[in-house]
Amino acid sequence: MKRIRNFSIIAHIDHGKSTLADRLLMATGAVTEREFRDQVLDTMELERERGITIKAQTARLRYSAGDGREYTLNLIDTPGHVDFSYEVSRSLAACEGALLIVDASQGIEAQTLANTYLAMQNDLVLILVINKIDLPQAEPGPVMEQVEHIIGIGREEALLVSAKQGIGVEEVLRSIVDRIPAPRGDPGAPLKALLFDSWFDTYRGVVVLARIHDGELAVGDRIEFMSQKAVYEVEEVGYLTPKLQKSERLTTGEVGYVMAGIKDLGHARIGDTITHARRPTTTPLPGFKEAKPMVFCGMYPTAATGVEELRKALEKLRLTDFSFRYEPENSPALGMGFRCGFLGLLHREIIQERLEREFDLNLLTTAPNVSFRVTRNDGTEIQVENPAQLPPSSEIRTIAEPVIEALILTPDRYLGSMLKLLESRRGEQKKMEYISSQRIILTYHLPLNEIVFDFYNHLKSLSQGYASLDYEFIGYREADLVRLDILINREPVDALSLIVHREKAFTLGRSLVQKLKDAIPRQQYEVSLQAALGKRVIARESIKAYRKDVLAKLYGGDYTRKMKLLEKQKAGKKRMKKVGQVEIPQEAFMALLKIK
Repeated sequence: MKRIRNFSIIAHIDHGKSTLADRLLMATGAVTEREFRDQVLDTMELERERGITIKAQTARLRYSAGDGREYTLNLIDTPGHVDFSYEVSRSLAACEGALLIVDASQGIEAQTLANTYLAMQNDLVLILVINKIDLPQAEPGPVMEQVEHIIGIGREEALLVSAKQGIGVEEVLRSIVDRIPAPRGDPGAPLKALLFDSWFDTYRGVVVLARIHDGELAVGDRIEFMSQKAVYEVEEVGYLTPKLQKSERLTTGEVGYVMAGIKDLGHARIGDTITHARRPTTTPLPGFKEAKPMVFCGMYPTAATGVEELRKALEKLRLTDFSFRYEPENSPALGMGFRCGFLGLLHREIIQERLEREFDLNLLTTAPNVSFRVTRNDGTEIQVENPAQLPPSSEIRTIAEPVIEALILTPDRYLGSMLKLLESRRGEQKKMEYISSQRIILTYHLPLNEIVFDFYNHLKSLSQGYASLDYEFIGYREADLVRLDILINREPVDALSLIVHREKAFTLGRSLVQKLKDAIPRQQYEVSLQAALGKRVIARESIKAYRKDVLAKLYGGDYTRKMKLLEKQKAGKKRMKKVGQVEIPQEAFMALLKIK
């Protein structure tokens, strides 16, 4: 145990976590020159395409220190985006220390602070790494001052590194061995292991990733998942190097995978404690606080995909990503589907893409919305995750919306644009302070409903990509909210309904019907689009019908012949309109994302 070090890499998005992980793998010989490729630990196709880490990945490294001793380093590379902070918190629970990476050209960003606080809550030893010192615009001195001022890590403790050039990588490895403590635990005590990740293998069933806190785990042991009381026999254990490497046993302090022929996906719950069935531990590990979905949307199969296939795919995907949830839903407009909850918009986008790529599904998703707390006139409280569930206004006493505390870091030259954007989204300023001569940190309370629609894109475009955002849910606040319904040919479409602030309802309604007019294709009959508050229509647009030239065969003659043909065509169109249904493409639902 004295030769084991468990550590994580944390940073803001694009500060060089995956590149440093690549260098550590190369320096310790875990990956050969022939096997090497950029972003070695980013195994998902989506991660490589987007250049971001979505899933935390583990690798076991062997490092020979200068004193001739060999150490086992268990590395966990984590995501940097705010939507995947749940992955970070799970990874940190399996470690004793973390490398905090800060970009020498950009300095501290919003997610740097959020991840630092997470590491401090887990009592981890932090090693500050100033990365990208090879860039012409790098300013390590001022960045170290920022870190000292805001986080409190002294500049003498910082390591200056260029992961891309391989500068300072050896110093990082030596610091991990010298400064991060060895894991603690009792090898003779009953087995106590924390399940912090899992995935599904078509041939072997559920594979779980565990950190051994006490005791040891060997092939042939009968283990119990404590929260589910499910008992299995261990078929294989080992560790990731980053490839799967078989082993006879996992001992105290180690991180490794366990295969036990688990077919029931519900038995391997993230945060559960694994123990021996015959000699169980008396107290389970505290596990993780369950992630609370903040953004909701409906997912419906198209004609080519069945509801049952979608349910199975969601079940398997939830095994690798425990932070989203789903429940069956029936929409009059779209049929049977599922209402899914996510941590944010990027999280929703990633889940949809993974379902379509990994499970070959064709999906139609509705525009995202947040959860509201509604108090009826009789005093009962209900949680509304779908605008269609909102009771009539005559039955509602109050509606409360979720509020977040947002941290925005921006260069001071964009301050005016940032303040204007935040005020337009009903933001309430709590604090504004300079963290350096040219960078400001803004603290705002904002309704979550206001940042769901295109807020992040506006933030980035107004600041030319320099501003960063992190947020935390702080509670609910009462507001004057109404349901905005969309009617197509006078029929309400529940999947297009929104809950919005009354002041913005008219502007949004008009904007939305204009967007839908562009998104919905023309039909053989006129289609009317209306936005309504209750029974009051506040905006309307019409999509003109295709019209066949019925007068082409006329070569003159009496005017009444022309009118007769036009009237006949008009009557036919009217009949089509009465029985016709409009096919709504996916673009129409996504038009809601661009209306603010």
